[in-house]
Amino acid sequence: MNPVYTQAKFINSSPHLSNTPTDQGMEVAFAGRSNAGKSSAINTLTRQHGLARISKTPGRTQMLNFFEINERQRFVDLPGYGYAKVPLAVKKQWHALMETYLTSRKSLCAIILVMDVRHPLTEFDWQMIEWCEHTGLPLHILLTKADKLNYGAAKNTLLQVQNELKDANFPLTIQLFSALKKTGIDEVHKALDQLFNPPVDSAQGTDHAIL
Repeated sequence: MNPVYTQAKFINSSPHLSNTPTDQGMEVAFAGRSNAGKSSAINTLTRQHGLARISKTPGRTQMLNFFEINERQRFVDLPGYGYAKVPLAVKKQWHALMETYLTSRKSLCAIILVMDVRHPLTEFDWQMIEWCEHTGLPLHILLTKADKLNYGAAKNTLLQVQNELKDANFPLTIQLFSALKKTGIDEVHKALDQLFNPPVDSAQGTDHAIL
């Protein structure tokens, strides 16, 4: 385990880009549907129970939430997307905020896309995957809540997602993850090490991390 990620601390939340940390250094953004487990994943991989706020009501992450790892590296928790009970106007606001961040933030170096292992590759997931493919931005997929399935079923889902994305022509990694069982943390840390420190002449392709 890389202890650097356990030193993460909350910086600020903002509903727009005008009140965010200076656009320098490197940021890895966490994206996913509002009930996919983004906040739980962030808390688990940083070993901090309350770093990212967790609510029993999905859709509470309505702003860009910034976490400092060190003076050059940050995590960004993007607004959760797709929660049905959120008003359409709010959904549009979240979508606009995410689009602005994704297209204009120069320090954004990679995306971690969080999917519920029981409901992977939703329409939103495909939009993020296609956007990363279009821009060439590295993507690491977390199939969360792996504890909700037995190991065989979870591994089968992992293999299915890998197969769906086998023709990807941009940097892409995939793994199983469980915040409850604390499994997959080392794999996330290794992925983050690579995302924050990419090799100069990295070969593009798909690498599969299997628990």
